[in-house]
Formats: sequence, structure tokens, C-alpha cells
Amino acid sequence: MKITFLGTGTSQGVPPIGCTSEVCLSENPRDKRLRASILVQWNNLNLLVDCGPDFRYQMIRAGVNQLDAILFTHEHRDHTAGLDDIRPYNYLQQGIMPVYLHPRVYGAFQSQYDYIFQPVPYPGIPLIDWHMIDLEPFEIKGHVIKPVEVMHYKLPVLGFVFGRFAYVTDANYISAAEKEKLKGMDVLVLNALRREDHISHFTLNQAVALAKELGAKQTYFTHMSHQIGLHDVVCAELPDGIDLAHDGLVVELND
Repeated sequence: MKITFLGTGTSQGVPPIGCTSEVCLSENPRDKRLRASILVQWNNLNLLVDCGPDFRYQMIRAGVNQLDAILFTHEHRDHTAGLDDIRPYNYLQQGIMPVYLHPRVYGAFQSQYDYIFQPVPYPGIPLIDWHMIDLEPFEIKGHVIKPVEVMHYKLPVLGFVFGRFAYVTDANYISAAEKEKLKGMDVLVLNALRREDHISHFTLNQAVALAKELGAKQTYFTHMSHQIGLHDVVCAELPDGIDLAHDGLVVELND
């Protein structure tokens, strides 16, 4: 299994134009973050988790010429605003794109992308095969994926477990029962927005405490704002086995 971090940033705490913070002025490419998304390459299967407004550039930058399915964690636009740009994959692959999402998220898409759902389809709209998921494991071409429910303040969000790899973003609470699904991972990804408290995201310290509790061999943090600080400085502070992810990071696991 190969995981590529297409983006590790967030719309929360987006620096204003003319920002002069040390992160905004940093020349380290690891301090430049597009919106959070990953590509999971599992044998010959290419799975995208979330499709935000940077989707088109992320896929060009990573050279992704095949996309087999998209999984959505929740309906916020920083995770969904790139959906229209699946059309080149419809064209190149001569097929409909499978999309896996919670029924609530599907309902939000009917509003966000109303033109996709018109009774008389407009020529050239994205072609999508919708698959409803909840907390039950589901399969994509023989690969079992296990959803995990986390809370983004009051909004339920789905994390996903792919074998011994788990991905969680946009959370500030995980129940004891759902934590059990995340234990024993080779690689775990958690969101860590910034150092200061936030109403709906784990802080850096909260994410560190949770990573220690879940006990993965390696944990990476994602969905970070510029307020978290410089990549190299923060990584130097973190315990062994816990690091910040960065755009373009590639992690390989035995299936």
C-alpha cells in the first residue's frame, strides 16, 4: 500500500494576503500546504479521500492518471469543492466515477451541485455512481474499508481504515468505541489544527495525547493551519513516532 499526502492544510486559519508570519514567509516547501487530501494506492486500486478546491492541481502535481473511486469524510467545502473536476477522469477512463459518502453528505451535494441532479442532465456534467455508506465496513473491488465516526464539534465525520492504515481529519472528539477501530495501526493520520484551542479541531497537544493513546507505530498530523508553526521546528518538538505530514509525503506499507 502506498499513501500520498496530496494536501495537509486547511481553510481554517488561512493567512491573509500580505501575511508576514514566519510560516507564510518560509522558503521550506514543507510549510506550503494545500487543502487536506490523500491518495491511497492499494494494489492496483487508486482511492482518493476528499476532493477539495485544490483537487485539480494536486492531481496534476502528483501525476495521477488513474482514479478508481472517491471517498468523502464530510460535506464541508474545503473537502468537497473540487468534485466538478472529476470530469477529465470521466473522459480519460470512459466511465462513471464511483463516489462513497454518507447519505447526509449526499443530501448536501444535491444543494452544492444541483446541476448534477437535474432530471434532464446538462451536457458535460460530472458522471458519478453514488454509493451510500455509514459505519459498516464496505468493499471496493475486493478491498475492505472500515469507516470510523469522529465528531467535528457537533457534526459527525467519517474517518477510514484501510488495512493497517487509518486516516482521520476534522475531529475534536472520538468515542471510546470508535477509538478501538483505530488501535494497532502501522500508520495513523490525525488532524492537528494549531496550538491554541479550537471549537471543532484537535490542537497539537490534544493530537499528541491521542496518538500516544492509540499507539500506532507511526502517526502523522494533517489538516494544519499556518498558526501551528514551522514544520521543522514543530517536528523537532514531537515525540518519537509522531511527525507532521507534508504535501507530497509518500508512505509505503506492506499490504
